[in-house]
Amino acid sequence: MIYTVTFNPALDYVMNVKNLRTDDINRTESEQIFYGGKGINVSVILSRLGIENKALGFVAGFSGIQLEDMLKTDNIKTDFVHLSKGYTRINVKIKSQQEIDINAQGPNISAQEVSALLNKLDQINAGDCLVLAGSIPNTLPDDIYEKILQKLHNKGIDFAVDATGDLLLNVLKYKPILIKPNHHELGDIFSVKINNIEDIKSYAKKLQEMGARNVLVSRGKDGAALIDENGGFHTMGNVPGKIKSSVGCGDSMLAGFLAGLTEKEDYEYALKLGSVCGNATAFSENLATKEEIDEMMNHEFFTDKG
Repeated sequence: MIYTVTFNPALDYVMNVKNLRTDDINRTESEQIFYGGKGINVSVILSRLGIENKALGFVAGFSGIQLEDMLKTDNIKTDFVHLSKGYTRINVKIKSQQEIDINAQGPNISAQEVSALLNKLDQINAGDCLVLAGSIPNTLPDDIYEKILQKLHNKGIDFAVDATGDLLLNVLKYKPILIKPNHHELGDIFSVKINNIEDIKSYAKKLQEMGARNVLVSRGKDGAALIDENGGFHTMGNVPGKIKSSVGCGDSMLAGFLAGLTEKEDYEYALKLGSVCGNATAFSENLATKEEIDEMMNHEFFTDKG
């Protein structure tokens, strides 16, 4: 069983406006509402791949109820803490001659509500995996990732962490099964510029020496690279084509990798499935569907870009 945590989920309200003006009222041509949040994205792709999982985190107000209902409609299992005040954030995305994104801050989360989430984590058993992904809202303590892993690290649970900076570095001592920086984030950690595949290999190895069991580095247009806990180094390219959206690609890659590892316990296959899911989402208007993932899996474009 895989559990994901999303501390600050959102509804994305997308408005399509033909010609955006600042001197008059604008009227949309169409609108869509999507749910979002890195952990939730991981849960969605895992569910579409048939991997049992559950999404944890915080929701609040009418927007939180709507988000939860939308997830249930898509057969995503959830067990959120319902906050007593505030609203799950609604992010406004305006698509016109240019794209404008306005991301909300999100609700306040009390110490008692944090404790409620920590109590829910007690349902996780040995052999399960917990995914912590993304930044944390400013109402939570800076060491919340560390507190969670400290609570669970002696219970035989695997941890996958997709975070940046100190949020990531402070949990390496708990030996996460997987971390997933991109190549820019990898460089930022060590205050260097990543110029080539050898740099990725070198600095990913340093993170491994600090505690990470497997380091998956997404490389944007150049694909991905993995240094596994057995000392193997693998690279994977991308499919050529026009990208529709980069939103959720990294989350899809993370989900695909964990699904591949769950299915076959083979790192090369896990990297391939992760790359398939990331590519499929890149060419989709939203997170990739099972059909899009299956179609992408049939392509023979996964070549070594190292």
